[in-house]
Amino acid sequence: MRLRQIGLLLLPWCLLILGWHLMATSGWVNEALMPTPAHVASKFIELLIGGRLGMDILKSTQRVVLGVSLGIALAVPLGFLIGWYKDARTFLDPLINFFRALPPIALIPLVIVYFGIDEPAKVIILFYASFFAGVIVMYEGVSQISPIYIKVAKTLGATEWEIFSRVIVPLTMPHILTAFRVALGVAWATLVASELVAAQQGLGALIQSAGSYFQIDIIYVGIVSIGSVALAMDLALRAVSLRLVRWQERVEAQ
Repeated sequence: MRLRQIGLLLLPWCLLILGWHLMATSGWVNEALMPTPAHVASKFIELLIGGRLGMDILKSTQRVVLGVSLGIALAVPLGFLIGWYKDARTFLDPLINFFRALPPIALIPLVIVYFGIDEPAKVIILFYASFFAGVIVMYEGVSQISPIYIKVAKTLGATEWEIFSRVIVPLTMPHILTAFRVALGVAWATLVASELVAAQQGLGALIQSAGSYFQIDIIYVGIVSIGSVALAMDLALRAVSLRLVRWQERVEAQ
């Protein structure tokens, strides 16, 4: 069973790399426009050993973690508020849906005007993207909590604080973690846009610089690095989620 799971995990990656290799070597695409996986791997190692790639990964990760942390810190209480209280939902829902439809890249000129081109501007764009992703997930999750849990707790004589700390918080924990995962994915997807703001370091800056000089292999390195770091962070967060919400029943098809 263990070997079967490992095989299922590795098979899609092997198929993806094989398809990429066949496409790059088939002659259907100009070799200058699509480097082979081996060429990209070689360039990846070269940039990593040279030190540039490691610093770019670290800088982008710092920006994403900071932006997502700030976004979720605000999204969780606001999502809880509009999910739990009808009046708050009526008041805030139209505003949230209006602003979440705006792509972060469209706000870059205003961000530059108000916050300049230093580090805060990049973090604000990531904050914006992660906040609205997180608040929607949190709102939907909280609004679906069954009132029966509250009624049972009151019947058993629980105080308001006990209901909140022992019923509401555990029930919302899975939604908080899901909001964090979704916001993390959105932030990584927005990274290149955030680093349009005069970034000298970062994976987005690496990709943009490579694009200016038509360095296709480095563009691939940047894309693979973003996907790899985002996947690693998501797997780590998923492991934390499983540990924190072990009490939650899950249905798994065999």
